[in-house]
Amino acid sequence: MSLRPSQPLSPGENTKANKTRRAALALCALFAVSLPLINPWIRGDGVGYYALARALLIEGRFDFTQDYIHANERFREARLDEADRPLPLFRTPTGHLDNHFSVGPAILWAPFLLAAHGGVLAARAMGSPVKPDGFSAPYRFAMAFATALYGFLALLISFRLACCYVHWKWAFLATLGVWGASSLAIYMYFNPSWSHAHAAFAVAAFVMYWHKTRGERSLMEWVFLGALAGLMLNVYYANATLLAVLGMEAGAEYLKRWRAASQRFPSMLRLCGNHVAFLVAAVVCLLPTFVTRSILYGSPFSSGYTPLKEWFWTRPALWPVLSSSNHGLFFWTPLLLLAVAGLVVFAFRRPGVGGPLLAGALAFYLLIACYPDWDGISSYGNRFFVSLTPLFVLGLAVLLHELTPRVPSRAGVALSGATVGLFILWNVGLMFQWGMHLVPARGPVPWVRLVRNQFFTVPGQLGQSVSRYFFHRSSLMKSIEARDIDESKEKGVAKP
Repeated sequence: MSLRPSQPLSPGENTKANKTRRAALALCALFAVSLPLINPWIRGDGVGYYALARALLIEGRFDFTQDYIHANERFREARLDEADRPLPLFRTPTGHLDNHFSVGPAILWAPFLLAAHGGVLAARAMGSPVKPDGFSAPYRFAMAFATALYGFLALLISFRLACCYVHWKWAFLATLGVWGASSLAIYMYFNPSWSHAHAAFAVAAFVMYWHKTRGERSLMEWVFLGALAGLMLNVYYANATLLAVLGMEAGAEYLKRWRAASQRFPSMLRLCGNHVAFLVAAVVCLLPTFVTRSILYGSPFSSGYTPLKEWFWTRPALWPVLSSSNHGLFFWTPLLLLAVAGLVVFAFRRPGVGGPLLAGALAFYLLIACYPDWDGISSYGNRFFVSLTPLFVLGLAVLLHELTPRVPSRAGVALSGATVGLFILWNVGLMFQWGMHLVPARGPVPWVRLVRNQFFTVPGQLGQSVSRYFFHRSSLMKSIEARDIDESKEKGVAKP
């Protein structure tokens, strides 16, 4: 099914299109209402991601000393001595401070931070005391807003993709479900300096454009798709597994052209040329990654992460990644089990589209299962899978469609909405537990304690904590950081 009808729309189709647009506008309104949730907090991994933008904008070079000094206490105490000097252990072979985090989020933040910087400089010229150092409130709010916006764009694109195959009501409910009942919300609002909302956006843009242009792409469409692939990898290296979508498509296309009776070799040669153009565009767009890795580590191919030879290639954590209380995907965010089931159904119903998408999801899952830190260390749920947001929305929408009549009845929509709402409520309670350290942020979570907290502790504490979040956020964040440090010391956790 094409994203853009080639024929004029019938009156019925026009009505459906109008309702779909209204649903998209409703999502936009919900996003606007949610903006007070954004938390301009730079901590943990986010220190590294943000430093790549701030240091270049303010210092004019990759000097992360100030980023280390201004980081949250737990980050600092692992990297600085008592005089706030970086420990030699964190110097790279090129003499820079370690920063193995990807440059993609900095690229996506750049327009917002440039605007904030210009505003701060203009305000300074008029006597404002706000510091143009990249750490003052305008910069942090610009960063946090940009992250929330990219996360929302991932959801909006996912909604539009799902509408290509199911009724807009199922796409709308699925979008709300993944928005509120997955790990996305934490990294869209609470921890905006991390990369996961950006990863969801980059994957959504890549998948949507792949879907829109599948069939016969022009050379320029192949180039643009390659550019989106480059952005996707700049943001999050694990997103490379999504290229399996193109791999399956390419295999089918080459086989089809090989079987053609005429113009076999010219046709295959043209397709090969298009694939070369795609790869060239992707590599060119990956230059920011290659350049920053060369500057920081002395080689464009040195990521700074755990060497690949130390990954669990022969003993992947296939089951724990999904089911473990130590940030297992379905244990923490059970709605995604339904989304994955729907994606499998979609692969059987629409193999030309669903097959490649399922292959991409499986490749991503296998890679994470082989990663030594597959649990995400300090992670809400299994944060790595936020990248698959568009696939989860599509899968959940398809499952809702399959379980109900083709034309949604009021009762069916109400029942589905109530079910999705319960998953969202459960996730909100669990996010609160995780954020307030009512359950461990790292390591396994006791199931009995988690359930007891959901029904007895969360209802009693949620209201007061929400009030503090909106009106006394600074003190709340300090108390959360203190709890995090205490928890780490109790467990003897060395990693920040």
